[in-house]
Amino acid sequence: MKLAILSRNAKLYSTQRLVEAARERGHTVRVLDPLRCYMAIEPGRFQMHYKGKALTDVDAVIPRIGASISFYGTAVLRQFEMMGSFSPNTSDAILRSRDKLRCHQMLAGEGLGLPLTVFGDNPDDTSDLLGMLGKPPHVIKLNEGTQGTGVILAETASASRSVIEAFRGLYANFLVQEFISEAKGADLRCFVVGDQVVAAMRRQAGEGEFRSNLHRGGTASPVELSPAETDTALRAARVMGLGVAGVDLLRSKSGPLVLEVNSSPGLEGIEAASGVDVAGTIIDFTAAGVRRPPKPPRRRRSGLTKA
Repeated sequence: MKLAILSRNAKLYSTQRLVEAARERGHTVRVLDPLRCYMAIEPGRFQMHYKGKALTDVDAVIPRIGASISFYGTAVLRQFEMMGSFSPNTSDAILRSRDKLRCHQMLAGEGLGLPLTVFGDNPDDTSDLLGMLGKPPHVIKLNEGTQGTGVILAETASASRSVIEAFRGLYANFLVQEFISEAKGADLRCFVVGDQVVAAMRRQAGEGEFRSNLHRGGTASPVELSPAETDTALRAARVMGLGVAGVDLLRSKSGPLVLEVNSSPGLEGIEAASGVDVAGTIIDFTAAGVRRPPKPPRRRRSGLTKA
């Protein structure tokens, strides 16, 4: 398999592990900065160049596209798709998962558990919007934030209104959610590859922090999921159309709640906590998805010899 990994930094742990796992399995792999890929589009003909040279015959692409370059990165991935390359996460699936509002609407439409979420645009509706949500604390989060950035805990109604006014002043899109106190600052990261949760960990927020992201000082430990949690993680990834996903769940009184579905989940924390070769699992899943042309049938020997 000729594999391309879309990543802006070849030295990142996740990128390095994917390269290592691919080469261990005998695949040819190259890391491409998506911002250095450029394309020509015309009916029936799609071209991709990278640093002055044409990219051809790429069997599969694994996207590691950061949220800050979602628009261009997914355009590059879409071009590869048009050129016949397989990807475990399609460009459309990535865009669906990056839009938190759209993601929550789709998950709720399939009956998956979520924290109660409200969304509105007009400042005149803020009081009624918060009334729909209920008593604080409230969690206010940017629609396209990642790794805990743009997520604020407002402990009073006046604090919620102040944060909402600030976000609106910046013309930012945001959601407001109920705070699940019984989770006690912990969530579950479920790593989905294909139709399996291949690894899971429990992330605990540090003292004085409610966000459990490891980049925010959270700690990780292995965890055993319940059947309901496993089913919820698999269904969430399936609704988003993602073959590889990090599904974050909260344990609540009403059962597992989906907090987020990540299309480019990091590998370092989950591999360290679980001891699972997640990178290898992703490579194997990707290789299995590559459509190889059928081999021509072998000609049967007649057993006759020339006179």
